[in-house]
Amino acid sequence: MTPLESTPLRPTRQRIAVVEAMSSVGDFRSAKEIHELLGRRGDPVGLATVYRTLQRLAEAGELDVLRTEDGEALYRRCSDTHHHHLVCRSCGLTVEVEGPAVERWTQSIAAEHSFSDVSHSLEIFGTCASCA
Repeated sequence: MTPLESTPLRPTRQRIAVVEAMSSVGDFRSAKEIHELLGRRGDPVGLATVYRTLQRLAEAGELDVLRTEDGEALYRRCSDTHHHHLVCRSCGLTVEVEGPAVERWTQSIAAEHSFSDVSHSLEIFGTCASCA
């Protein structure tokens, strides 16, 4: 199943171009960066369409969303398993990590407050060895 088949989005030329652009990059990118990439490729897609498509793909679980410390949303196609991210503040290097202790704490705190159907995301910001 393609990313657009799992969402309520019609597979328009513009949306397909956004999906293809996201499939071609391995790191987190902003909507503006994807818009610029599409322009360099000769795929004219409006910035608003890029934003909406990325948001809908993220809502459908096709993309991971990372919020930078200043609140900007960055997107990346990621593995299907639940994970967290270590993010370098300088170069943007992002490493997927598992956090069993975080998972146990999340379930414990949710149960303590009678919450169910809990989800979470965790981004840890620092400086990678290359930038240090």
